[in-house]
Amino acid sequence: MVDIIAKKANSNPRRSIAKAISWRIVGSLDTAFWGYVFSGSLKIAGSIAFFEIITKIALYYFHERAWAHSRFGLRKIEPLAE
Repeated sequence: MVDIIAKKANSNPRRSIAKAISWRIVGSLDTAFWGYVFSGSLKIAGSIAFFEIITKIALYYFHERAWAHSRFGLRKIEPLAE
C-alpha cells in the first residue's frame, strides 16, 4: 500500500513570494516604529526598515520553500478503496 502525504495544493513559489512580501510589509512597519521609538530619528528608523525588507524577504522565501518540501507534521492519508 502506498502512503499518501497530505500537502496543500496551493504551495508554490509564487504563493511563497507573495506571503514573504506581505509579511515583510507588516514586519517592516513594526521595525520602523520601534526604530523610531528607540532612536528618535525617522532617517535611522527608515534605513533599518528598508535594509531589513530586502534581507528578510529573501530569508522568508527560502525558509518557506524548504518547509514546502518537508513532510514534517503532515498526516498520512489512506488511499480511497477502489
